[in-house]
Amino acid sequence: MGFRGRATLNRPFLLIRVVPCITVLCLAGCFYSFRGTSVPSHMKTIAIPVFDDQSGLGQAGLRDKFTRDLTDLFVSDNTLQVTDRKSADALLEGSISTIQDQAAVVGSGEEVKKRRITITVHVSFHDLKLRKKVWEKDFSNWGDYESGGGLSQRDIGIDDALQKISEDILIATVSGW
Repeated sequence: MGFRGRATLNRPFLLIRVVPCITVLCLAGCFYSFRGTSVPSHMKTIAIPVFDDQSGLGQAGLRDKFTRDLTDLFVSDNTLQVTDRKSADALLEGSISTIQDQAAVVGSGEEVKKRRITITVHVSFHDLKLRKKVWEKDFSNWGDYESGGGLSQRDIGIDDALQKISEDILIATVSGW
């Protein structure tokens, strides 16, 4: 058995050395965080006062529910501690500016099967320690609901849209640095 001009790696070498290295490199990519750089070190707390509702929809409790859901998202994220305005390092404020409700899926006979609620929220984020506005943006997202189900079905679409917007606001606030 002589040398045939081609180097071969034996199977134990591959199993013991190469495969574990490849596995570790692949798994390392799974721990990537979607956050950008963290918030500045001087910013530990945030105040989130009740958002205004300037949409004209007249949905009772909409602004309170949105503010509560947004606040709960910040609490669960735990990057910034939610506190009152007097002791906060940062301020997140805004208003629900528009709500549009339109047909999304039309079936036979032009019957509307699904509707889509699109909500836009105007938000500004302030660094109270440095006394400057960090950003001011409009966030818009949508939620679908079954047509013909009344206000309870519409509430499902509104909740879905507001949840998406809340997540977008959180990401912009904690990772936009």
